[in-house]
Amino acid sequence: MPDEEKDIDTAAPPPPDPAKSKKKTIILIVVLVIVGLALAAGISLFVVTKVMGDIPAGSEDEDSGPRYHDAGVFVKLGDPKEGILVNVGGPRSGKYLKASIIVEYNPGKKSVINEETHALQPDAEVKVNDVATQFLRSTSMEDFDADKQDEFKKQLKDALNAALGGGSVYDVYITSFLLQ
Repeated sequence: MPDEEKDIDTAAPPPPDPAKSKKKTIILIVVLVIVGLALAAGISLFVVTKVMGDIPAGSEDEDSGPRYHDAGVFVKLGDPKEGILVNVGGPRSGKYLKASIIVEYNPGKKSVINEETHALQPDAEVKVNDVATQFLRSTSMEDFDADKQDEFKKQLKDALNAALGGGSVYDVYITSFLLQ
C-alpha cells in the first residue's frame, strides 16, 4: 500500500474567468457610484431644508402665506389722500392717530381683490376698514412705540387675515405715522 499512489485531489481551484472578474468589478463600481450619489443627494437635502431654511428672510407663519409670493396688490387704508384718522387711548385721552397704512393683498384671493380693477371688493373693503379702525382704537399708547412697530404690523396683518381669510394679506406697510 505504501507504493500505491493515492488519488488525492490537491489541485488548486480553477483560475477565475477574466470576463466574470471584469463584470463583477464594473457592477461594484456602478453600485458604489449609485450609493455615493444617493448619499450626496441626502446631504444636499439636509443642508437646504435645515441649514438654509434657518436664514431669516422675514417671519413665516401658518396664516401668513408663503415666504416668496407673486407681487401683491397694494391698497391704502382709509381715505386715498389722507390715510386713516382715529382717536386712540380711549375716548377721554384726546390723542389722535393719523397714519398712511398700505396693505399688500394676495391677488389670488378673488373674494378680496377685483381682478380687473385691482381694488378691494366692496364687502372686503368694509371688513378691512372696520378691522383696521377697531384694531387701532383698541391698541394701547405703549404699543405705538417705535420699538414695537414690527410687532404692531404683524398683529394688524393677523387681524386682517382673520377677517378676510388666511393668506389674504401678505404684508402691512406704514408710510406715515402721526400721533398727537
